[in-house]
Amino acid sequence: MGFDLGNLLQQYLGGAVNGAQANGNIDPARAEQDFASAAQHAPQGSLAQGVAEALRSDQTPPFAQMVGQLFGRSDPQQRAGLLNQLLANVSPAMLTALAGSIGNLLGQNGQPQVTAEQAEQITPQQAEEIAATAEQHNPGIVDRIGDFYSQHPQLVQALGGAALAIVLGKIAQSHRN
Repeated sequence: MGFDLGNLLQQYLGGAVNGAQANGNIDPARAEQDFASAAQHAPQGSLAQGVAEALRSDQTPPFAQMVGQLFGRSDPQQRAGLLNQLLANVSPAMLTALAGSIGNLLGQNGQPQVTAEQAEQITPQQAEEIAATAEQHNPGIVDRIGDFYSQHPQLVQALGGAALAIVLGKIAQSHRN
């Protein structure tokens, strides 16, 4: 018999109340194990929505802090991809304000274009600052970063059991609908 995503997710339906609160009865170690299975079988869109929900939840650390944590665990290509997503969502004035933190990462067309080599020069704390600025300018960035990291579920797993229970709860809601 094949993998039954619906059965696995059933226990997480109570794990997200309006997509925001983790169920206190979920064992974090179990959520980590279940997430690994669900991430392989869940539709990409559901996984992206779940990651975004965890990133914006009041049951997890602030968005920028979680981005800094994920950035610190990412490889140089993933770091560059994340920075490009974030920097594409800040105004030119905010880019100027961030210039002291990130150096000159502007491409030839005036838009940020971070390479893997440049991304290695950025610290997780600087990525956190960029994420906070991007979120202030464009709250929709949380969804874009959720989508970005849904393509890298091994990194999402580093967020821990509480965040993963939120992700699984959101996937369960999507699966049920």
